[in-house]
Amino acid sequence: LISRMDAVVATTPEAADYVPHVAAVVPHGVDTDLFVPPEDRAKAWASTGMPGQFGIGIVGRVRPEKGTDLFVESMLQVLPQRPEFSAIIIGRALAQHAAFEQSLKDQIRQAGLESRCRFVGEVPPQKMPQLIQGLSLLVAPPRYEGYGVTPLEGMACGAPVVASDTGAFAEMIVQGQTGYVVPVGDVPALTDAILNITADRHRLVQMGLDARERVVQHFALAQEAEQINNIYQQLWNGDRF
Repeated sequence: LISRMDAVVATTPEAADYVPHVAAVVPHGVDTDLFVPPEDRAKAWASTGMPGQFGIGIVGRVRPEKGTDLFVESMLQVLPQRPEFSAIIIGRALAQHAAFEQSLKDQIRQAGLESRCRFVGEVPPQKMPQLIQGLSLLVAPPRYEGYGVTPLEGMACGAPVVASDTGAFAEMIVQGQTGYVVPVGDVPALTDAILNITADRHRLVQMGLDARERVVQHFALAQEAEQINNIYQQLWNGDRF
């Protein structure tokens, strides 16, 4: 089917290497008018009912592929060193992953961190922007990802990101400026990056501002639509790729 297309749009340069007739590489974007930094991040975090001044979050289905266990393992090391931070896991576990989720809850309880590291379950899409606005840091540690939009949503809300080197994360994140990309499955590297990024509150805020700016400039949903529209226009004009 791909070989019969008049034009193909790839979301990453790597994906473009696998298919013919690539007209353009157009990354997925997010709605930068919907996902915006909060007026008061501390107030936004307090509205979650979680303790502490700052929030660290992961978004996605609770399963091994999403690295939920890597996040929890890291939080068990980070939170004792960062008493002003708490963590939330946003997303639900399907029936086949219920035991996996329970094992993570057991680890958190055994560490005495159940009040500061909580599973909040699935959140309706319309409430997701408000919840992400409360985060000071978003973590995305999947073992595999086709593309991955949640880091862009966090960045659009002014939160830097620590992500594993999969999907398109290395293209989204400017290393050391808007977050960090670490090797897949490397809990020590993940933990070190989170500790590094949360060590200096002023730097954390500045990285969040830089993250927002990067999304606005390179990953806005309106830009994605415009670039795809341009390809349609070229085809209607008789251009061939």
